[in-house]
Amino acid sequence: MNISRRTFVKNSSLTIAGISFLPSVLKAKTPQDILGVQLYSVRDDMKKDPAGTLKKVAQTGYKYVEHAGYYGKKFYGYSIADFKKLLNDNGLKMESGHDFLGSKQWNNSTNDFTDEWKQTIDDAAAIGMKYVISPGVDESLCQNMNDFRHYMDMFNKTGELCRKAGIHFAFHNESYEFNHSLDGTLIYDLILQSTDKSLVAQQMDIGNMYEPGGRAMDFLKRYPGRFLLMHVKDEVKRDTPDENGNIYESCVLTKGVIPVKQIVDYARKTGTKYFIIEQESYQAQTPLQAIADDLKIMKSWGF
Repeated sequence: MNISRRTFVKNSSLTIAGISFLPSVLKAKTPQDILGVQLYSVRDDMKKDPAGTLKKVAQTGYKYVEHAGYYGKKFYGYSIADFKKLLNDNGLKMESGHDFLGSKQWNNSTNDFTDEWKQTIDDAAAIGMKYVISPGVDESLCQNMNDFRHYMDMFNKTGELCRKAGIHFAFHNESYEFNHSLDGTLIYDLILQSTDKSLVAQQMDIGNMYEPGGRAMDFLKRYPGRFLLMHVKDEVKRDTPDENGNIYESCVLTKGVIPVKQIVDYARKTGTKYFIIEQESYQAQTPLQAIADDLKIMKSWGF
């Protein structure tokens, strides 16, 4: 299985570094149904040639991108000013990005967040982002309820930090949250039940939840209005399980087993505003070809 986005973001940060929600304001400042692509979809291209890759992404027709490449106070190796210029030169907006929140972002001796985590939020605001999104959970903080409660307090407090910076905090699910429980309750349910919805938004990844048994429509209906963002993804069976025993991998939309259009149509009616395409496996295509096909399909659905 390809390295997960959470691990990708988390490891990148470790290698280099060693406002309540206002729906009326959001409606006034951002168009509905924002359609973008998570740059993790083209991670190898971004690693080799960020500038050239962003140009190709824009030429494909994308107007919004979501990053998974902030570390060392830089975005994909560029300063805030330089990366902002690179985005502007290609007619791209970046209103969200992935930055992992776990135990290493908390300083037990001061009972506060690390300076690096505070800097991450400040830099997100400086480049013009609206959402700092943590991909997946720190599993070491999900082994008992006491640690988990502290972790969810970190979520809420990050939401407060983001609010002070004029942006928002959100959580993006991986697969772990759907096959692990505490005290008989699924981790994902606990996250939604333990976080203040005015401080912690949710970015539902409809693909990551599928293999361990999570179904997007179930959660959209169970927690109405909680999912302001979505990773749009389809899943297809692998020819053989990967090294972790996974039997599904992502694919071009409509080629797999997930009823993506049904989910997207429902989400559009129930408060989701950001629809971010993500594809992590490509079968016989290149990543850029795959996200181009994904975009065409989403546009055929009225985006």
